[in-house]
Amino acid sequence: MSFVIGSVIFAALMIMVSKLPVGYAMIQDGGYDNNMPREQQARLSGMGARALAAHQNSIEAFPLFAVGVLLALWVQAPMETISLLCSVFVLARIAYVVCYWKDWALPRTTVWMAGFVSSIWLMCLALP
Repeated sequence: MSFVIGSVIFAALMIMVSKLPVGYAMIQDGGYDNNMPREQQARLSGMGARALAAHQNSIEAFPLFAVGVLLALWVQAPMETISLLCSVFVLARIAYVVCYWKDWALPRTTVWMAGFVSSIWLMCLALP
């Protein structure tokens, strides 16, 4: 169980980890504008824009995964299956962020799908 909970915590932390290059890009763009950060982020290009997109997608992916884990735990699905799907999600999200940063579009889509499917599969474990 601790691995499963740890994977949810890790996924939550990935939201902030994926934002680190955004902050760096903002600093390179004349300094971090803490008064209007979203306007500054909207002007980013290249790696900064890709990092922002990876960060935003991490925010979008987290609720599906967290709900999937909660549903699977609630119905007491087999822990081995839950752990496996959590592993797939975590590895896919790491690969996804790296692929986005490196501008590798096709592998990024592939690992995004793996993470998405693992989240949906976790939810489906709750079906009768």
